[in-house]
Amino acid sequence: MLDDLLSPGIPFAPAEGDAGTGMTATNAVAPRTGNVSAGTSIFSMVVLERPLKKVYEEIDLVTTPTGKPVAMVHCNNCTSDSNAWISVLKETANLFGAEPSNGDVYTKLYEKSLEGDPDCGGVLVCNYMAGEGVTHLNEGRPMVVRRPDAKFTLANFFRAILYSTMSTLKIGMDILAKENVAIDSLTGHGGLFKTPMVGQKYLAAACNAPVTCMDTAGEGGPYGMALLAAYMHNKVAGESLEAYLNAHVFADTKGTTLEPDLADVEGFNTYIEEYKELLQVEKTAVEVL
Repeated sequence: MLDDLLSPGIPFAPAEGDAGTGMTATNAVAPRTGNVSAGTSIFSMVVLERPLKKVYEEIDLVTTPTGKPVAMVHCNNCTSDSNAWISVLKETANLFGAEPSNGDVYTKLYEKSLEGDPDCGGVLVCNYMAGEGVTHLNEGRPMVVRRPDAKFTLANFFRAILYSTMSTLKIGMDILAKENVAIDSLTGHGGLFKTPMVGQKYLAAACNAPVTCMDTAGEGGPYGMALLAAYMHNKVAGESLEAYLNAHVFADTKGTTLEPDLADVEGFNTYIEEYKELLQVEKTAVEVL
């Protein structure tokens, strides 16, 4: 059956580890659905209706646990650089006698970023602690760059930091958009989404698709493994994995869904064009530093 779905010469491989079980844990195993896992690294898994027309170095082709074709965009860099900035800003607060908890610092800075301009006001951040296959860099040098006329505010600065966590992912997702890959819904899980609404809002803008965060999504791979085992043990004859998850696991699951905001989408598109130019600076920094 899988062979009928594939274009000649474009191989698919079963998703392994957190990728396959993450799809199950987030109920993203049906065509036109997907999930984004965002922590130290970030990756998306989008279940395809049809094979891609071309082979792309930036896109891995795998399958769901039941063999449906999936496009995967994997990026090495996500929250490591933003975590470092939060640590520095928390240290600054300590100088004035404040002792905020880590959770409070994350929440306040994430929420402050919502006051920033949709395009971050000309502030650019490259979060590359390591190289990135999507942008063809073998090493990384984290940096902050701004034009002299940029609106350098805390809100714009931290919004740019959060945009940087998913900018490389967006470059890969834009390839799928050019292939006319339809996405009805994405499910976000991982540390980037712990502060409600913020990372979710930016991911919806980056991918121009609705993003849902469920209460169970943080359970990750082991939860997905347990669900797959339960499906194999409890399914009735002819019941698909999608039908089983919808009827028996996620029917009453609580979560929030955010639609992409047009101003955010346009702002992120403006930001990403400047970010691509920034990557030329990043390549030079790798060479000289």
